Amino acid sequence: MSDIPFTLDQLRILKAIAAEGSFKRAADTLYVSQPAVSLQVQNLEKQLNVPLFDRGGRKAQLTEAGYLLLSYGEKIITLCQETCRAIEDLQNLQGGTLIVGASQTTGTYLLPRMIGVFRQKYPDVTVQLQVHSTRRTSWGVANGQVDLAIIGGEVPPELQETLKIIPYAEDELALILPVFHPLAKVDTIQKEDLYKLKFITLDSQSTIRKVIDKVLSRCDIDTKRLKVEMELNSIEAIKNAVQAGLGAAFVSVTAIEKELQMGVLHIAPIRDVEVRRTLSVAINPNRYRSKAAEAFIREVLPQFSSHPEYLNIERLSHDSEHYKEVAANGAGG
Repeated sequence: MSDIPFTLDQLRILKAIAAEGSFKRAADTLYVSQPAVSLQVQNLEKQLNVPLFDRGGRKAQLTEAGYLLLSYGEKIITLCQETCRAIEDLQNLQGGTLIVGASQTTGTYLLPRMIGVFRQKYPDVTVQLQVHSTRRTSWGVANGQVDLAIIGGEVPPELQETLKIIPYAEDELALILPVFHPLAKVDTIQKEDLYKLKFITLDSQSTIRKVIDKVLSRCDIDTKRLKVEMELNSIEAIKNAVQAGLGAAFVSVTAIEKELQMGVLHIAPIRDVEVRRTLSVAINPNRYRSKAAEAFIREVLPQFSSHPEYLNIERLSHDSEHYKEVAANGAGG
């Protein structure tokens, strides 16, 4: 194969079909006709001389060759996007894009404020916020699809050598009660009081629930003895349920600032117990970092950091010379 036997459009189509599971849904997401998608796939298979989809089932299923091409295709598309963003940087923040990732709580309650500060200074930069699990967000940073992320869970072990994880802020996990609960009238509660409460939590498989359980265990609180009355699928639903008197819950203090100001929820301090977790900044030192990302790190992150060991911004700025060298020599994966 002396000539490259595929185009970027064909790789995008392949990626869309794999994500959507059908030619028709892929065509809809790409705003093209289904026959056009089918023709591109047929041409691609003809150019490669190998079938990319098993057409025997109802769902578009990739063959082994299809999975291989998809794997490399995603890397090619990411590098192309990186290239475009590097060229956009020549406009010196008079445009361009900043992509920030976050896990659920930080993405819902902390990042919007940080992005607001950034947008006031750089209104011409397009900012994308991607809120997913810590695992998915970490992979986004590793693959170059996300510039940087603020996460509250554990980075997958296979990425811990790839990413630089910087302790950033201490996040207090508060025990919240309805304001009319009997324990809301005492200054502090005892650890044993926890086992008498009815708790409202996230689903046991959710990342945030696992993080909270792990933090509670470190504080010598036996999570197996906590009576879980109800499992809900969002922090907002949990806050509303507690407010309505359906139980107690542990949530991040950043998630209840508005409710505390309104006086509709009560934080119950636990004697001799501080339930905290560390939020971290995740970056990929082997990827090109845009001027927009540099500005966000240099000018916004320090305003919201509360971790005593937070890596000072000077070291991060010094690292930027390395990123420029990486970009000049070709960004790695």
